[in-house]
Amino acid sequence: MDNQLLWHDFYQEINQPDEQIDLAKASLCYAQAEYPDLDLQKYLSFLDAIASEVQSQLAGETYPLKVIKTINFELFDGLGFQGNLRRYYEAENSFLNRVIERRVGIPITLSVIYLAVAQRINFPMVGIGMPGHFLIRPDFEEVGIFVDAFSQGEILFEQDCQRKLSKIYQQPVQLKQNWLVPVSNKQILARMLNNLKFIYLHQRQVNKALAIMSGIIKMFPDNSEEIRDRGLLYYQTNRWQEALIDLEYFLKIAPDSDDAETIRLLLEKINQVS
Repeated sequence: MDNQLLWHDFYQEINQPDEQIDLAKASLCYAQAEYPDLDLQKYLSFLDAIASEVQSQLAGETYPLKVIKTINFELFDGLGFQGNLRRYYEAENSFLNRVIERRVGIPITLSVIYLAVAQRINFPMVGIGMPGHFLIRPDFEEVGIFVDAFSQGEILFEQDCQRKLSKIYQQPVQLKQNWLVPVSNKQILARMLNNLKFIYLHQRQVNKALAIMSGIIKMFPDNSEEIRDRGLLYYQTNRWQEALIDLEYFLKIAPDSDDAETIRLLLEKINQVS
């Protein structure tokens, strides 16, 4: 996954207006960096087939709850998709091809599959990036419901979201309205990549983590924290020139940050050894 040439398709997919990004395709594109022989069309055709079956079952019905229940039945009852409770933190949960093959995933990857099916039947849905959990909802203002793809498409109301958060954090959590605001396609992809990044950092697979950080920065080139963190990781692995570029740029775009002085001291050390 550290070979940047294998990220070409991902970079090409995200190099367009956010609303035009095919979320499922982009997710499969970054998976190509880990699985170079991945047949992109095979998995996209699988999603097409699910959508076709849902469309057939709906027979023209457009009532939101009916649509959601039909997608739920096809994904979770028919195909057996489910949340990976036993191995939540394994990397395969963040690769859409493996989620499709194994029928298990984490909230955000299962949500991407759900969103892909909804998009294919022209049922508008959006991602909701709550802290600690990821939900989706119909993109109609009058429909105040959310869907939890990790829990077999469970339908939630706002108070249910608060209870779910409190359960996740094992303490009372006051739900903030900005946690229920839809997120962009690039934000969803960045969150998926962040999950992978932390897994690889924990496993000390530094090159893979660096490649993922580069993918995030490609989407958000002025993300000062990500640029700083990549620079620090370059520094820790004695890649002085790359560290110099990132850390100098960090100071350029965030000169008043709390850790600016620390970064300046690191730059002095780099200049002494490089």
